[in-house]
Amino acid sequence: MTPAVIAVLVGIVFLIVGILIGYIYRKNIGEKTIGSAEMQAKNLILDAQNTAENLKKEKVLEAKEEIHKLREDYEKEFKIRRNEVQKSERRILQKEENIDRKLENIEKRENGLTKREHSMDEKHKEIDSYIAKQVAELERISGYTRDEAKEILLQEVEADIRKDASDMIVRIENEAKEEGDKKAREIITTAIQRYAADQVTESTVSVVSLPNDDMKGRIIGREGRNIRAIETLTGVDLIIDDTPEAVILSGFDPVRREIARIALEKLIVDGRIHPARIEEMVQKATKEVNTIIKEEGERACFETGVHNLHPELVKLLGRLKYRTSYGQNVLQHSIEVATLAGMMAEELGLDPKLARRGGLLHDIGKSIDHEVEGTHVEIGVNICKKYKESWKVINAVESHHGDVEATTLESMLVGAADALSAARPGARRETLESYIRRLENLEQIANSTKGVDKSYAIQAGREIRVAVKPNQVKDDEVPMLAREIAKKIEAELEYPGQIKVNVVRETRATEYAK
Repeated sequence: MTPAVIAVLVGIVFLIVGILIGYIYRKNIGEKTIGSAEMQAKNLILDAQNTAENLKKEKVLEAKEEIHKLREDYEKEFKIRRNEVQKSERRILQKEENIDRKLENIEKRENGLTKREHSMDEKHKEIDSYIAKQVAELERISGYTRDEAKEILLQEVEADIRKDASDMIVRIENEAKEEGDKKAREIITTAIQRYAADQVTESTVSVVSLPNDDMKGRIIGREGRNIRAIETLTGVDLIIDDTPEAVILSGFDPVRREIARIALEKLIVDGRIHPARIEEMVQKATKEVNTIIKEEGERACFETGVHNLHPELVKLLGRLKYRTSYGQNVLQHSIEVATLAGMMAEELGLDPKLARRGGLLHDIGKSIDHEVEGTHVEIGVNICKKYKESWKVINAVESHHGDVEATTLESMLVGAADALSAARPGARRETLESYIRRLENLEQIANSTKGVDKSYAIQAGREIRVAVKPNQVKDDEVPMLAREIAKKIEAELEYPGQIKVNVVRETRATEYAK
């Protein structure tokens, strides 16, 4: 064995011995350390248990104290609530007692009222019985039944009321006449004096003068071709009779009649009368008349101070130059109505522009009333609505004959001015037949009234005098009878201006001395 091996073996032995010694030492030291740690751990556990027990006791005590405090607070609050509830119960009991007492009083009153009601019923029965006996006794004494006496009483009351009404009407009319007539007379007189227009009468025929009677044959033409051409192109009838040196144009359309008149005069001056020349002259006359219509409409607007009218309205106004009403030129009549209405509006402090505009357009429907169905009032209203006139102007147009109620004072003035213009002497004329028929209708209306004996229409129908039967109509009933006749005339007749109703009651006693 070599020394190196021996050295290695020795080293290994020493290593093993060192390990054993270290192990033994370490074992002894570790056991001591572990025993000491266990003791410390046990001590710590005991300390923790003691601390926990102390904390537990403290918390239990605190919890008990808190519970005790809460219980005391609850008991205090409960006592307070219980006291409040007891007070409320006492108040409710008091109210119930009061209600019971009131119910008892009400029952007592109801019993008392029931007794009184029975007593009143018995008394009413006694009174009714007494009244019935008294009525029977009165009927026996008077000789009239209750209904008959009631009828007599009502008749007497009605007579008294009619008398009072008649007296009131007379008094009111007198007061109104004293105050209103003077002012109205001043205004109307001033307006009429400020506007004085000539009155002319026109007809529905035109007469064309001829240079000689030979011209009639030329107008008729070969086999009547010329006269047929004129009538076809103008729509107007030519009347060629024995009237020397004259041809009559007849037609209801005044514009066509004027065109025919102008064309015929041009043909007579020219001398060349044949269908082609007739057509040429009719065209020229049509243009000339249209120009005249426009100029006349503009002249009417300028004279009345009415501006901003629609151009078509101006043309329709110009057509009124060739339209007549009872022989009165409608355009001149419209200008006169506009002027009078404007003057009266100025006197009364109203709107003169509105009054003049309504007066100028009030008969605008007459410009085409032979072409369109309806009254001239209806046609005029539709025309004004078509060209966007204001509702005030439309009301003046539709109310100037009383067909619709006037809603503005200017509309009333237009109606008054229309009546003034139509009633002026010489302004209008009527045919003999219509004149006699109106007088007959006027007398017939008056004669149909109860109590009227005779009636007479005088002053060309402007006044009617009515004689009543004195044994049927009393003096105090005369105003009511005059008013009744006037209302009938207004409802049943159409007339220009106004009609005066004059009722006369006269009692005569005749005796002869022998």
